[in-house]
Amino acid sequence: CFVPISEIIAVEETEFNKKQHNIGRWQKMAKLHAFTVYYVKKARNHRWRCSDVTFWCVEEHLCNQWIQALKELLEMQKSRPKQLLVYINPYGGKRQGKRIYEQKVAPLFNLASISTDVVITEHANHAKDNLFEVNIYKYDGVVCVGGDGMFSEVMHGLIGRIQKDSGIDQNNPKASLVQCNIRIGIIPAGSTDCICYSTVGISDPVTSALHIIVGDCQPLDVSSVHHNNTFLKYSVSLLGYGFYGDILKDSEKKRWMGPMRYDYSGFKTFLSHHYYEGTIAYQPAKHTHGSPRDKESCRTGCHICKKSEKQLAEQNKEHGLKHEGGEEEWKVIKGKFLAINAVSMSCACPRSPKGLSPAAHLADGSADLILVRKCSRFDFLRYLVRHTNQDDQFDFPFVDVYRVKCFQFTSKLSEDNESNVMDIGKKRFGQFCRDHPACCCNIVNSTWNCDGETLDSSAIEVR
Repeated sequence: CFVPISEIIAVEETEFNKKQHNIGRWQKMAKLHAFTVYYVKKARNHRWRCSDVTFWCVEEHLCNQWIQALKELLEMQKSRPKQLLVYINPYGGKRQGKRIYEQKVAPLFNLASISTDVVITEHANHAKDNLFEVNIYKYDGVVCVGGDGMFSEVMHGLIGRIQKDSGIDQNNPKASLVQCNIRIGIIPAGSTDCICYSTVGISDPVTSALHIIVGDCQPLDVSSVHHNNTFLKYSVSLLGYGFYGDILKDSEKKRWMGPMRYDYSGFKTFLSHHYYEGTIAYQPAKHTHGSPRDKESCRTGCHICKKSEKQLAEQNKEHGLKHEGGEEEWKVIKGKFLAINAVSMSCACPRSPKGLSPAAHLADGSADLILVRKCSRFDFLRYLVRHTNQDDQFDFPFVDVYRVKCFQFTSKLSEDNESNVMDIGKKRFGQFCRDHPACCCNIVNSTWNCDGETLDSSAIEVR
């Protein structure tokens, strides 16, 4: 049996009872000496499992030598965590977070000799607030048991804490943030586990726990969202206005339905077919290698991410942060949009195995900006269906995609409000949708869907 050291979870001396002692050829030996190696067994579809193999020795001394040698090799694996801070959301998804952790994850952490401090969250932002109080530097990582919302909460707490300790003002959109070197592990237990699926390839608690144990690490791009020099949120997966924002806003009222609420709200939002007017200005990501339509997926050790990161570092060194801040040319697009999506990763999930942008990269310092212009319901349905098959979802005349390093969005209402008092009346009393007079839409602005959390702002700056 061949097992690489990097995939060994633990090594233990094997204990025998009398029943085992009487098996076949081992009956002749006076005393049995053996050790068991627990290791990662890789199955199909990115699924990992914990397997074990027992090695037998004639002498006790030889058995102890093997155990000692293997334990020393495991100690040399410096990327592996020894102490973790765990946050469990007991209310997320199907309310199974606590059970999933206790039955599937905790035994594996114990086997790998990882000590944990567990906090069960009691209200929204409990984990975020707690991360500003605890001594985070004594931990090798923070593990969140929940969905995308739980990951987002832990990420905001960690990044915010690091900036606070470093004296950085998060409200300044041009501030250079200090990198957070404390890793976040995700144990999927939510309604949507898009971030876990896009990074690990599967939403499975055991697989995620094993990745954490062996010390796997994947850098992620983080976008900051500001409004008028005020920090609003960070995003690592989807920032969606229009269709995905409306789905989220409607589904928040139906949490009692569980994960089914997304199907119901999605169908309802599709039928309502709202479009929104606005202006988008963006700076192209000239440092990146590849494009949103090159069909090159991001994988472990991605060469595109490495090249892009290197080129971005060289650009910043040459020109400084002033160059990054706004001297480059901005491109402006005005129009009526059914959906505006900015994705920092593919946003793949079991229903959409390719995601919203199949060639988006996890750590290339850019986001893919997808603009779906006003079109018929039938055309929009054709576009949505392509998220579930292998066809090019950007191959429509009403869909544009750009790889950007920053962008700004202002809704038409926000632009008009600055000069036209009449629009305040429109906002207050609703507005007839000229294209669908029968529906009497009173939605003037959509909501931003920021990693599964609502964000009410009609003018934002993202970088």
